[in-house]
Amino acid sequence: MCDAKRSFTGPLSGLKVVEIGSIGPGPFCAMLLADLGADVIRVDRAVGAGLVGPNADFRAELLHRGRRSLAVDLKHPEGAEVVLSLVEDADVLIEGFRPGVAERLGIGPDDCAARNPGLIYGRMTGFGQDGPLAQHVGHDINYIALSGSLSMIGRQGQPPTPPLSLIGDFGGGGMVLALGIVSALFEKQRSGLGQVIDASMVEGAALLATPFFGFAQTGVWNGERGTNLVDGGAPYYDAYETADGKWLAVGALEPHFYADLVALLDLPDDLPDQNDRSQWPQMKKIFADAVRGRTLADWLDAAEGLTPCIAPVLDVDEAPAHPHNVARGTFVEVDGLVQPAPAPRFSRTAAAVDRRPPAPGEHTTEILTDWGIASGRVADWLRSGAVREAAAAT
Repeated sequence: MCDAKRSFTGPLSGLKVVEIGSIGPGPFCAMLLADLGADVIRVDRAVGAGLVGPNADFRAELLHRGRRSLAVDLKHPEGAEVVLSLVEDADVLIEGFRPGVAERLGIGPDDCAARNPGLIYGRMTGFGQDGPLAQHVGHDINYIALSGSLSMIGRQGQPPTPPLSLIGDFGGGGMVLALGIVSALFEKQRSGLGQVIDASMVEGAALLATPFFGFAQTGVWNGERGTNLVDGGAPYYDAYETADGKWLAVGALEPHFYADLVALLDLPDDLPDQNDRSQWPQMKKIFADAVRGRTLADWLDAAEGLTPCIAPVLDVDEAPAHPHNVARGTFVEVDGLVQPAPAPRFSRTAAAVDRRPPAPGEHTTEILTDWGIASGRVADWLRSGAVREAAAAT
């Protein structure tokens, strides 16, 4: 399952992608494409390649799974030529530099289009390729702050809560870029031409929050965090601690589900109306006190036959072992590490994780040879230091 050679069975089998190594959204986008069968090669920095020991943490870089790595010194006089030689036979290139950096390195859109007019060139940045903040640095929290989405996340009376890196890096960044790439590939079937995709995490994060912008402008959404329907304000849409210190997630929005939840929790008949927001703080205390009266397992058992929209809050060790996740194959184990399986599911062209994350430069010679680069040229690049070969990972 972890061998260098792959079967490429997914729906993107046959697609050839060059990923210029970066962190966060770019690797996530490349992982999605690799999971679905694309032959993605990761161009890592030559500095440090070959120095990976048996206990190095590259195996834990799950965003790098499913692809091979070659190490290139992009500041070497021949570094750009290595990448451009790969571009000649590629369908897609992904880069996450600040605007202008790829151009200075000699691998910008125009350089690549000169070699391959049909190339789809995916650019991943925080603020986009232009605008007043284009050259500013930042991370997920900064991008989602500017998008307006961070302002809506958090408890009442508390500061905005960073939602891991899920909204900017992965949802609004890598996943939106992946959609842009497959869309451009679809359009290329008609035009025969490549194009450049400008994916900004600010814009992607704003896109994810589209319905809430509508709600906020029509009075459906209250500007105060933690007082709305799905932000933890509603007593029937929150997580509550159980008697054994675990957590029960409750999401009974619809009246018939809410009725089952009230019955499950054995709440009093004179409970305020479900959507009387003035009573929500009082109702939340009633819900919390009720849930705290039993263990998590007791609640799950008691809910059998009802539809109260509850679920256990599972941690990263528990989720892979849950019977539903086991039955569905939601998680897979690759090279000793349990990780989420590719999604979504395809009826004919199943996606799979069939290669662990590579050590930087682990497949340099193999990649260049497989992609049609003459062996003599590869040897010259190795001697000059334009590329570097790492020892095979163990």
